[in-house]
Amino acid sequence: MKVQEKYEQKVKDSLKKEFEIKNSMAIPKLEKVVLNVGFGKVSSDEKSRDAIIHDLNLISGQKPATRKAKKAIASFKIRQGQIIGAQVTLRGKKMFAFLDKLTAVVLPRVRDFRGVSETSFDGRGNYSLGFREVTVFPEIEYTKGDRGSGVEVTITTTAKDNEQGKVLLEGIGIPFRKVNN
Repeated sequence: MKVQEKYEQKVKDSLKKEFEIKNSMAIPKLEKVVLNVGFGKVSSDEKSRDAIIHDLNLISGQKPATRKAKKAIASFKIRQGQIIGAQVTLRGKKMFAFLDKLTAVVLPRVRDFRGVSETSFDGRGNYSLGFREVTVFPEIEYTKGDRGSGVEVTITTTAKDNEQGKVLLEGIGIPFRKVNN
C-alpha cells in the first residue's frame, strides 16, 4: 500500500483516536520532505559539484537549488557567496512518491539496517535521517573509485511533539529501531 493511501485510510483515524483529537484539521500530517547535500571538500571543484547536483536531481525528480555561504570561513577555505550545498524541497505527489521509494526500496538496501533511530526528532515532530552514500537510492549507479556523497533527508510534519511525529511516521511505514531493555 502506498504512503498516501496508508495515511488517508489508517493513520489519520489512529492518530485521531490515540491523541483524542477532536478537530480533523489538527490531525498531524506530512508537510514536506527536504533533501540536503553539503559539498564539503569538493565545493571548489565544479565537475564534482555538478555530479552531486545531478545525483540529487535523479533521486528527487526535481531540480536542486544551490546554497551559498553566508560568510567567509578561512579555516574551511570558504569564501562568502561560494556554493557549498544543494537542497530540494518536495511537497504533494513528489513527496509521497519519494516516501514510497524510501520505505519500500532505500531503507531495506542499507547494509546492516535494523531500523532508524528514535533520537533524530527535533522536539516538534520533524525527523531527520542521513545516508553516507547516495548509492542506496536505485537511480544512482554504483561506480568504483567514485567518491560518493551523502544526503540528509528531513521529514517535516505538523505534529505538535515527537510522540505524535513518531506515531505518524511509524504509521506510514518508517521502521524504527527496537530498543532492547
